[in-house]
Formats: sequence, structure tokens, C-alpha cells
Amino acid sequence: MNVADAMTPREDVVTVELPGTRDDVLEYLQERGFSSVPVVKQTDDGEAFRGLVTREDLIEHPDEDQLAVLMHEVPTASADTSVEEVARLMVEEGTRRVPVVDGELEGIVTVTDVIRVIAREEVELDIAAADVASDDVNTTYEGTPLTVAEREIFYANVPYAVALDDDGTMSGILTEVDIIDVARVVEGEEETGESMASQDNEWMWEGIKAVGSRYIPTRNVEIPAEPVSTFMSTEMVTVSKRTSAVEAAQAMITEDIEQIPLVSGDQLVGIVRDVDLLEAL
Repeated sequence: MNVADAMTPREDVVTVELPGTRDDVLEYLQERGFSSVPVVKQTDDGEAFRGLVTREDLIEHPDEDQLAVLMHEVPTASADTSVEEVARLMVEEGTRRVPVVDGELEGIVTVTDVIRVIAREEVELDIAAADVASDDVNTTYEGTPLTVAEREIFYANVPYAVALDDDGTMSGILTEVDIIDVARVVEGEEETGESMASQDNEWMWEGIKAVGSRYIPTRNVEIPAEPVSTFMSTEMVTVSKRTSAVEAAQAMITEDIEQIPLVSGDQLVGIVRDVDLLEAL
């Protein structure tokens, strides 16, 4: 099966254009729950693909407003690339979206598109979900302030944290989407200090240029400090060691989720992420 059969065609792809600003993309990432948005530019030869802007780009660079600075380049594929090859590209490059480009943007194929192909059994993946699950699960305490949990997720370099209660039992799951839904950019000022030289400085004449304290405008991402339990999802889908990879993919598509806890009875024993299924493919 080729990318052309799995991708979202250009006419259905939401894009933002250069020159543009943070606000142009924020609607899609925050209000529609997209993980990233392609950036294009109109040229004399038509539309040209320039890169992607992701949720992480907005959170990690709050002072940047221009799309040209926020976006980053990503690998691309052609329409005749096989689904297995594009899955390998996503895993190796750590990207969730691969633009399909042949001179111009023809479409985009996402991790979800590949998971949908697996769920429909349009490619062969005869393996149990437990065989691709990771034993290393990123967790957080349900009483942790969201500001701290966001940093935990960032440093763990995964898009989720399984929440545990006072007994160490799984009580919910927090994702990047949950965080960006409540994050907001706030304006402020930062004092730069004075440029007056000290009396002992042989270059003290430079102090004549000082005009006192100065301030520069700043932007920061503000995340609520309420506990994780306020924002996490408590109605979780889980899989067991008997669940097949195809069934796990079907659950991901049905529930619109990117990871599923693996349980043995009531015990959390692992996590199955959509990228784990791609790696198996």
C-alpha cells in the first residue's frame, strides 16, 4: 500500500501561509487539537512547502511570534512511497507528520493515517500489543501541579503521563493536548538593568550614556497550577496481553487517542503508543 492511498489530500489539508504569526496557527493547535500544521508560501511558481509548526514549538518558544521562526523543516515523502517506508521514516526521524511533496504540497500523511491503515488490516501486522509495548511508563502523581507535570512530560520526551493516586494505582492519563488546551500566552516586561559604570571602572565615562532602568516586552506561556487530577482523563481505554496490535490500533482510532495503558488484571505493566505500532510495522 502506498502513501497516496493513506494520506490526506492537499484540498483537505489545513495550512498556514508565510508571512504569518503565532495566532494564525494557534486556532488549529489549541481549538482543534491538531499536533502540527504545515506552513506554505505563495511564490511565482505556485505554492511551496516550507515546514511545520507543532505544539512544542509554541510552548518552547513563547517569545517568538513569526511563523518563519517558529516553524521547522521536516523530512518529506512522495505519493508512491510505501506505507511501511513512511512508518520507518516517522520512527527514525521522530516526526508524527510527513508532508507529501512533489514540487508542491500534495498532501500529508500522519501517524494516525498509518494507524488507521493497520486498524483496517490493509497492511499485515500479526503481533500482540504486549510484544510492542514499552515497559517504561512515564507517570506523575495526580496531585502534582500541572506546571510541574508539563515539565515532567517535556523532560521525558513523551506526549503523556499516566497519573497515579495515593496508593500508586493508575487513576487517569494526562496528554500534551490536555495541557495546550489550557495554556495561554501572556504579555509582560523584563527589566534589563542600568548601564551605569562603577566608580572604580576606568571606563566609567561610558556611564554618561545610561538612562536608568529599561524594560523589554516579554511573552510567556502560562499554565494553570491546579493539580493534574483537574485536567487528566479518567475514562481510560486499556489493553491486555491478549490484545492484538490490530485491536490496539482499532481502539486508538475509535477513541482518538495516541497511547493505551497495558494492564495485567488491575496492574499497570506497560504502555502501547501509536509509534510502537509503526515501529512493529
